Amino acid sequence: MEPKISPPYKTVITLQDLEFGGTQRYAVHLLKHLNRDLFDTELWVLRGGEDMLPLAQASGLPIKYLSRNSWVTPQALWKFFWRLKSHRPDVLYTMTGVPNIWGRVFGALALDSVMVASWRGLRERQLESFLWKFSDLLICNANALREFVIKRHRVDPQIVVVVPNGVDTDFFTPDPSCRAACPTVVFVGRLVKEKDPLCLIEAFALLRNIVPETRMVMVGQGYMQSSVQRQLALTGLSERVELVPGANDVRPFLRKAWTLVLPSISEGFPQVILEAMACGLPVVASATGGIPEIVEDGVTGLLVPPRSPESLAQSLAKILSDDQARIAMARRAREKVEQSYSLEHVVRMTEKYILEAIRRKRSV
Repeated sequence: MEPKISPPYKTVITLQDLEFGGTQRYAVHLLKHLNRDLFDTELWVLRGGEDMLPLAQASGLPIKYLSRNSWVTPQALWKFFWRLKSHRPDVLYTMTGVPNIWGRVFGALALDSVMVASWRGLRERQLESFLWKFSDLLICNANALREFVIKRHRVDPQIVVVVPNGVDTDFFTPDPSCRAACPTVVFVGRLVKEKDPLCLIEAFALLRNIVPETRMVMVGQGYMQSSVQRQLALTGLSERVELVPGANDVRPFLRKAWTLVLPSISEGFPQVILEAMACGLPVVASATGGIPEIVEDGVTGLLVPPRSPESLAQSLAKILSDDQARIAMARRAREKVEQSYSLEHVVRMTEKYILEAIRRKRSV
């Protein structure tokens, strides 16, 4: 089947789950804002996880769970294959590891759809050296990731494009009246190894020796939650660090904080950094993946080496102790997202690249 001659193109976005995460938020943005004259879109989800389901449902578009299990079962993959055969989308856009693998395998077996895959983190395990040949378009969310997949997996540069994350700057806005009276650091992210929450706790223990009145809020959940709780208890920080489950609306936490911290070992292009900058927060983050493309060291925040609690603590102390520098960074952070990362700009870029892929495939 060739792609239809005229739009709207039947488009399926596929996610592994709808738990809290930057990729999930990007997918929800596409559901809401893709041009409906061009794309007839629906979302398929391979396993359970409903954190962001209400936001996805607000789009008014179809959402289909292929399984409600806590992992992607063989039955879910079987349903995925047969649903693709019967639905026959013009465009299949797969996001996160499992959909990126099986979507392209099934597409090669059963479809002649335009295959769009994503690469949103340096640690993605999706057999790219083999599977990129089944892709018509590979969308990365950072230049660092584009360079990585081209060099490491020898992907054809002509099919690899960069679409950075975007943020709704009308929704994420500064509100100085919400700012905490005492120095407050916020972390928003999954409690998983890649985010290195234990390094953050070690850094916070050091920070307390420099800025004793500092408090921290950690927003998120994950398989390391019990390890985080144990570490806080062992270091005597439980009363100074508040653990909060992930939330659809993180604005209250961002507006309360003085700075966002993200000590990741590896990253793509973290959505939460854009949201924090839009709320007028300077950022202290690891210089890994696409983070240096967003955070300008000394301009909109401070960059530190991964796995370095000492550097992290010193940079946080510098931000919290220098009101003038912090306020200037906050202002420039907001200006940068307004200029370069508006949601409309990102969605239009996505549309442009997918339409180009459709035209290329039709001309073959």
